[in-house]
Amino acid sequence: MTDPLKSADIHMIQRILPHRYPFLLVDKVVDIDGTRSARGIKNVTMNEPHFQGHFPGTPVMPGVTIVEAMAQTAGVMIGVGADMADRDLLIYFMAIDACKFRRKVIPGDVLEMHLTTLRGKPGGKVWKFGGQAMVDGELAAQAEFSAMIDLSKA
Repeated sequence: MTDPLKSADIHMIQRILPHRYPFLLVDKVVDIDGTRSARGIKNVTMNEPHFQGHFPGTPVMPGVTIVEAMAQTAGVMIGVGADMADRDLLIYFMAIDACKFRRKVIPGDVLEMHLTTLRGKPGGKVWKFGGQAMVDGELAAQAEFSAMIDLSKA
């Protein structure tokens, strides 16, 4: 028998990630399968500060924030899967590889980040993830990235 998939609402996300507005880029994480995979949801809205300058009159979500949203999804997945809520978890990028952007992400889109763990295990410090960001089933971005989990404050 397999364990049921878990989810994290915004309250659980804030218990795991240190990010806050305007840099908290994931609204909920669903289909969390331990530390193996998860799907993050980001509702893209016009009131986000980066749209004031990227680009005036033609708002496009910056690619770096899409990759960051994927990374935050991975952080929540590890936080839920390894029971790390309320642990002052800090996660740092180590590398971003094979990053490609395929379509614009604009206000009104629902961005879905599909994340899988490529390397890492609970208790480990270094993890590698593969991510795809989708809008309406269409690939918007993809990347592989490595991150280090720092629990030194815990």
